[in-house]
Amino acid sequence: MKSQCERCAAALPHDSADALICSYECTFCADCVRGPLGGVCPNCGGQLQPRPTRLAKPAAA
Repeated sequence: MKSQCERCAAALPHDSADALICSYECTFCADCVRGPLGGVCPNCGGQLQPRPTRLAKPAAA
């Protein structure tokens, strides 16, 4: 899971709701996708969709 936008280098932690990916897992922030990218991956031409989040592991008891 990539931790930053491939276009502007914005931080995209594993639990970020602002991360979008294509089917090749190219990763971009919501601002870039809504703005200059227009919802299309510049690398493969695929649609950019919300990336699933990864929840933090519970602390050991």
